[in-house]
Amino acid sequence: MPREHKKRGRRGEASKRKAEEETGDASPKRQRLDEDRGHDRIPLDENYGPPAGAPASGNSDTPFYGLLDEQEQEYFHRADDMLESNQFADAEERSLFLENVYKEADGKELKMACSQSSSRLLERLILLSTPDQLKRLFQKFSGHFFNLFQHRFASHCCEKLFKQSAPIVSQEMIEPPAADSAVDNGEPVVSMENLFLYAINELEGNLGFLLTDNFGAHVLRLLLVVLSGQPLEESTPKSLLASKRKEKVSVANVEKEEEAEVRAVPESFATALEKMIGDSVAGLETHYLRTLATHPIGNPTLQALIRIELTSFGKQRAKEDTSIMKKLLPDDPLVEGTESAAFINNLVYDAVGSRLLETIIEFAPGKMFKSLYKELFRDRMGNLARNEIAGYVVAKILERLSSEDLTKAVELILPQVPSLAERGRTSLVRTIIERCAARGVDTAVLASTIHNCWADDDKPEDLALWKMLQITPEEATAVPPPPPMTSAPTISPMDIPSPITNGLPAQSRPPIPTTPAMLHSSHLAQTMLKTPGATSELINTAICNLTDTLCLRIAFTPILSPILQTSLTAPNAPLIFRRKLIKRFYSHICSLALDPAGSHLVDAIWTGTQGLAFARERIAEELAESESRLRDSRWGRMVWRNWKMDLYRRRRAEWVRSVRSSVGNDGFLSFPGGSGDEGTVTGIARAGEKVKNSKRNKKISQSEANATLRNGGSESRKIRRLEEGQQTPTLKQPVVPSRSERPDAYGGGGAPTSKSRLDQARERFVKNKEKKDREMAKAGTTAE
Repeated sequence: MPREHKKRGRRGEASKRKAEEETGDASPKRQRLDEDRGHDRIPLDENYGPPAGAPASGNSDTPFYGLLDEQEQEYFHRADDMLESNQFADAEERSLFLENVYKEADGKELKMACSQSSSRLLERLILLSTPDQLKRLFQKFSGHFFNLFQHRFASHCCEKLFKQSAPIVSQEMIEPPAADSAVDNGEPVVSMENLFLYAINELEGNLGFLLTDNFGAHVLRLLLVVLSGQPLEESTPKSLLASKRKEKVSVANVEKEEEAEVRAVPESFATALEKMIGDSVAGLETHYLRTLATHPIGNPTLQALIRIELTSFGKQRAKEDTSIMKKLLPDDPLVEGTESAAFINNLVYDAVGSRLLETIIEFAPGKMFKSLYKELFRDRMGNLARNEIAGYVVAKILERLSSEDLTKAVELILPQVPSLAERGRTSLVRTIIERCAARGVDTAVLASTIHNCWADDDKPEDLALWKMLQITPEEATAVPPPPPMTSAPTISPMDIPSPITNGLPAQSRPPIPTTPAMLHSSHLAQTMLKTPGATSELINTAICNLTDTLCLRIAFTPILSPILQTSLTAPNAPLIFRRKLIKRFYSHICSLALDPAGSHLVDAIWTGTQGLAFARERIAEELAESESRLRDSRWGRMVWRNWKMDLYRRRRAEWVRSVRSSVGNDGFLSFPGGSGDEGTVTGIARAGEKVKNSKRNKKISQSEANATLRNGGSESRKIRRLEEGQQTPTLKQPVVPSRSERPDAYGGGGAPTSKSRLDQARERFVKNKEKKDREMAKAGTTAE
């Protein structure tokens, strides 16, 4: 049977509604009333419902400011593109352009703020505006702030306006504006302080509604930070000031410095801040206020209120009955079995509420924190550490414990470390290491536990770093393919690009595929390297046990390369360890310098060669041989600049002198107790390298080179024999006095000892080396 022809879409629905109105039939579906919604939520007080002018569901009373026509939209779109690219000849040309845009936008600011595309232009204008232009825009928004706060696009314009206007308040405290001056349009000048106070007065009576508003909450949090004088940079958790999905609107090549220090604010701001905090929770009782703790929007706002209240007015404020902390936790003393204790126990395992609990633990007065820890957390630290959410609360608690309490807490948490390591939850372990280092607690037991978690299968006494970094066994033992063959035998494999390495040389290893768990493990390894003691020794040994292939692949992996960087730049990094690690990167320096992750490692090698001047010179020579390739790469140019290679190429002798004076000559002398390649740079190798450089760069004669080789080798053999404790053959003493008995020539007297002969040999070796260096520098200057 054929179906009846019906209209679909909006036209069909319109005809259906028209037919229903004519017949008077109501919709068969019953409308859901508020009474039928049940009691699954706690409503706020009547005074904190949507006020007059606030948008309600289904029917919005928010004023409509109009729309921009097509020509205006086209003009503002082109202006936005020009500001975003910032391709102006100079600052004056850009200032004239801004003035013209402001003239075109005069009277249309509210329309632009409520437009999705034009609001971005308005944010860029605010970012580049002068104080007078910001004041004019502030006055345009006055009287409409409450409505703009609740708008999806205009709220971001208000946030940018408050953020850029905050430093002007501090400037006007030093240089107040003249009272008889006027702006361009003839209106009297208003200080930025008064403009902020006018905006706050508009919000009076509506703060409770903005606490949980989707778009107004983040503007309210920023306004509280501005009034408190705290830094505007996002050093606090990002969710307190803005959402993670917030779009960053900026201008190319223009980075305004954010306030990283506490700002000076007038006394009127402190009064207004205290009034805002009191009004926001004035009509809320304890059980109503606690509903905000698990609210996804109200929770960050409540965190900001507690943080600002206890930092701006002192922690003793928590004892007052009107404070937010006292309303949340009214029981005193706070012991198990009270409503406050039950409330805190519920927050521990809640994904949203645990963030508020972290803020309470961080900023609570000392007496309140001790009571909380003693009654609710001290005996449960081990069990709480196992939970994925409660682990963050435990980490925040560890930051406030004394050395004695920290030792006991670590004893309870240590049995849970293997479980945390297996699941990749290593952030708590990292916090324990940091706090133990800060409080002076021994980490030997913790290092042993970490070693047992990731012990090497072949060598159980060593730590397997590839296990700790969550690298699969296949990746850890993978052998890279050989470099592709070429018909030109003179081309080195270093010069052959490989498709695996995205255009990098074939000898550079492809990075390791990464996972989110690797990032946590990388941070743990870096913390262990920075902490002196058993943990740093454990991780240093693990790095030395890496194969050369795996070590190079780690160097090219962005989230794992910082481990090698930290191992070279850590203050407690041993000299011998740094020399062994740097030696692995010889002949790979160019490939590392051309890689985004490896270039940072090459920069770290500059710091890691402290005391190893010979290694620094060798790496500089390797960079100089690849000058053309480095200059063609962005990362290579950075490495070239950081290593001062222009000075090396033009005035090499001056570069060598500056490096040796700053680095020291420890790398040219034997290490205490060492032998061979591990502890000593032999005189033969030094002399051979000196001869090689002399023949190529300094143009010295063959006889001088041979003399240098003979002198260097003989002196090095003398030093090695004395270090190894070898006794020289006993010879018949001549009648004439020995050298050691001639104080005029050698500065000594009496019978020579083994120690004195060693010192004298070292001094002679250093003198001969310095003499040859001066001759080489002189020969190089003459050649130039």
